[in-house]
Amino acid sequence: MKAATKTNLKLVSLVLGMFCFGFALVPIYDVFCEITGLNGKVSGPTITQYDENFDSREIKILFVTKNNENMAWNFTSEKRTIDAETGTAYTVDYTFENPTDYPMVAQAIPSVSPGKGAQYFHKTECFCFEEQLLQPGEKLTMPVRFIIDPDLPDDVPVLTLGYTLFDITESHIKLQASN
Repeated sequence: MKAATKTNLKLVSLVLGMFCFGFALVPIYDVFCEITGLNGKVSGPTITQYDENFDSREIKILFVTKNNENMAWNFTSEKRTIDAETGTAYTVDYTFENPTDYPMVAQAIPSVSPGKGAQYFHKTECFCFEEQLLQPGEKLTMPVRFIIDPDLPDDVPVLTLGYTLFDITESHIKLQASN
């Protein structure tokens, strides 16, 4: 075999290997986050109430909203911070507005930091559980209902609930067309 053919085969193999590795990264990342608690992924059972025999404490919760670079919507939370008691249910409203002249579909991806506090932040209702469709100029307010586990470690005085809003209109249209 010629040297050029061997080189081409190696390069094609390398490209295919990189492509496969790219697809494997998502499940590997999910497993890594689950094991280490990094990235503030919230998982596990949702707890809506606790026995009355627990010591509650006050913590500060920060609310952060961010649009992905291609997202044109206005996205805000009604509050920037609250002082919350562990073991108590809270509701915070978020507002979405589509200022464009065409319908758009969005998905909000949550994270909680510090990462070790994520497992103690339990959302019982969240707009992030579903895709959101807004017509041109439409504005919508939706709640996030949550409770902070009283077992939150004492060295976590502040939790930040962050959302990044992504435009998934194209992928939503492609999915609709394939069904």
